[in-house]
Amino acid sequence: MKSISAKNLTKIYDNRVTALKNVSLDIEQGSFIAVMGHSGSGKSTLLQMVGLLDTPSEGEVIINGEDVSRLKKNDLAKMRMKTIGFVFQAFHLNPQLRAYENVMLPMLINPEYKTKADIQKKARELIDSVGLTERAEHYPNELSGGEQQRVAIARALANDPDFILADEPTGNLDSNNEESIFTLLKELAQSGKGVMVVSHNEAILDYADKVYYMKDGELLEERP
Repeated sequence: MKSISAKNLTKIYDNRVTALKNVSLDIEQGSFIAVMGHSGSGKSTLLQMVGLLDTPSEGEVIINGEDVSRLKKNDLAKMRMKTIGFVFQAFHLNPQLRAYENVMLPMLINPEYKTKADIQKKARELIDSVGLTERAEHYPNELSGGEQQRVAIARALANDPDFILADEPTGNLDSNNEESIFTLLKELAQSGKGVMVVSHNEAILDYADKVYYMKDGELLEERP
């Protein structure tokens, strides 16, 4: 089974600020993992470590059996591109591009896609898969917050990653839209993706298979 294993991760900034303290965590295919905690608890730092956006001061990240600390910079970028999709609170959509064009962006650097026609076809399929068929031609400012986050999730799926990592994905949404986003992430886990969401939103308790709690950089407990 494909997995991300974080083993004894510690992150110290500027030799004085400890953001993570000996944290271990596994994300497996088909699982929906939530990491909860207040702002500053270390949960976003943990997501950055397991998502290869930053490197730990101590500890290991093993993705699908491979210790990523042994990878060269280019190989690390390739692994991140092919195995991990990211979703953020602020959507980060290009305002000059239509919804389906935003989804195309990660595929443009993927050599597995040979033509622009192939990329456009895949992007439209992903837009369809998140329920936005009729909104594919719209620009971000013509979409609701929930619709923009759905586009962002479709974009995260562009290179068919094994894992989806989401940082406060409902932080800018109302209760109706947050429910739809958590439902969509749950469906992705049920389809075989490994999903990790960091959040302070207790609504996630109704969706996650396992919930971890963080405080002051430590992973304190879990609820199955």
